[in-house]
Amino acid sequence: MRILGIDLGSRAVKVAVFEDNNLFCTKIYDTATFYRDYCKNENNAIRVDFGKLEMDKVEKVISTGYGRNNINVSNAEIITELKAHTFGSLWQTGLTDFTLLDIGGQDSKVISVKGSRMVDMVLNDKCAASCGRYLENMANIIGISIEEMTRHYNDPVELSSTCAVFGESELIGRISEGYRLEQLAAGVNYSLYKRIKPIIARFPAEHLVLTGGVANNEALIQFIRADLGWGDIVVPKNPQLNGAIGCCAYYLKCIK
Repeated sequence: MRILGIDLGSRAVKVAVFEDNNLFCTKIYDTATFYRDYCKNENNAIRVDFGKLEMDKVEKVISTGYGRNNINVSNAEIITELKAHTFGSLWQTGLTDFTLLDIGGQDSKVISVKGSRMVDMVLNDKCAASCGRYLENMANIIGISIEEMTRHYNDPVELSSTCAVFGESELIGRISEGYRLEQLAAGVNYSLYKRIKPIIARFPAEHLVLTGGVANNEALIQFIRADLGWGDIVVPKNPQLNGAIGCCAYYLKCIK
């Protein structure tokens, strides 16, 4: 049996296909490109063209993500992002008790999982300063790639603004003051950490699981480990695909 999970994110669309209870294939698309090249308008409803994706031979489709209520995925069952990311983390890590930190393109969420069930959560979708888009914009201002940005955590420059827009102006000011690239990048990473610190500190656990496009940010991991003392920080093999994988894992759990 083939099951397709699709996570319609604000910055990327992630697709995972399970076959016979195993992860069969995955794909990641830029969101704008995905809507332009793989969706079509039928009777005033936008539908995903799985034929163009060469993924039309599936028996069950589960969708989640930022665009799940805007894009009509044919014959799909819709589940919340919280549920998808919880099931994705359970399947990818094999853990049953942990705190999950997911930082996406447009929001960040922390989920407390105990006994393989979500027991509490906090969602931060009010400001871009706690999400991946913030890092992308700040990296562009500095003039470096997002990959290079995530490597720097020593001697961070102080960035005190709590707003993403004002933070950009503050960063430009720090550049004019002559701070080194490494200090600027570290300062951006630390400013992101400061915004998520209060919510992850609410849910202490033996394991902290990081998912989303920011999960491989080495600077963020260093700040969490040094400041909050988290010993076991787990980054799954496919952190950005966690929501799509979770869609499939959710369905497999339901049919057992």
